[in-house]
Amino acid sequence: MQRLIEGNQRFVSDVRSRDALISQTRRNELTTGQEPFATILGCSDSRVPVEIVFDQGLGDLFVIRVAGNIVAPSQIGSVEFAADRFGTRLVVVLGHSQCGAIQATLEELQRPTANQSKNLYSIVDRVRPAVEGLLATEIRHDPDTLLHHAVRANIRASASHLRHGSQVIEQLIQNNGLLVVGAEYSLETGVVDFFDGVPEAG
Repeated sequence: MQRLIEGNQRFVSDVRSRDALISQTRRNELTTGQEPFATILGCSDSRVPVEIVFDQGLGDLFVIRVAGNIVAPSQIGSVEFAADRFGTRLVVVLGHSQCGAIQATLEELQRPTANQSKNLYSIVDRVRPAVEGLLATEIRHDPDTLLHHAVRANIRASASHLRHGSQVIEQLIQNNGLLVVGAEYSLETGVVDFFDGVPEAG
């Protein structure tokens, strides 16, 4: 996690690491295998390119991207694969401010759309349980605050789903030190805030 935090600090400061620059030598090294140090389940949003946000290079991160950073069987399988095959011991669920998938879900819950694509609806259905309770609170009257809380609620729900939705991942957490955390990337500042499941310092 410290490597990711330091990389994000470089990104925010507009300073690239030499290690993140792509070289022929590094490409050649990776033809025989990979050892990513972290798995990132992030949103497909074009403004949140994971390797750039964390200033990492080829072979450093195992990246899974899907709208709304939702957790479905294929994402769980991908996390299992990285942890089991490559020994990756950190999984980060990375959401971001102003997430369109979360906004679309909130809109759908408040004003259902006729003839919604069933494929798009599958994303909404996975986000819905994390955010619908917020619509019963007073923040439903403040769209910006509602979206902020919904983004974080969805990140927490996805991280929890990974921690408890797979026997393989549960065993890796218990026996092999796998850590699953949630974080939010700010489009406005470029800063990643690790806020869910982070071990206490000290």
